Amino acid sequence: MSTAREIMSSGIQTLNEDQSLAEAAVLMRDLGVGALPVRSADGALTGIITDRDIVVQACAEERDLASTLAGDLAQGIVSTIGPDEPVETIVDLMGTQQVKRMPVVENGSVVGIISESDLARHVAEDQINHFVTMVYGRD
Repeated sequence: MSTAREIMSSGIQTLNEDQSLAEAAVLMRDLGVGALPVRSADGALTGIITDRDIVVQACAEERDLASTLAGDLAQGIVSTIGPDEPVETIVDLMGTQQVKRMPVVENGSVVGIISESDLARHVAEDQINHFVTMVYGRD
């Protein structure tokens, strides 16, 4: 049985909630990612910000990307998982919560993230079908 540690993307860069959306966009571009976990000043995970959040919310609302903070737009974390969590549990949790990314936290630090693409590469087809049905409402 596979675990989060075996399928997660590791070496995850985080963003401080007091960093601007412009900084978030540059970091996403430079890292080639579409989402970043957001941390508070004390290091606690407070949310995730996506490239879609920046475009659909900030740009569409004509917010100033240099002065709008990541913490103002970050989506709150519904839950996290530990690195030894079984894949079956992860698929169920992500599906139930209808999330496309799940932070992996160990000893209070983000050590990885599991995304849809991680699931697609490492999870059996029946589990992917289950995930898609739960998140998107269709097979």
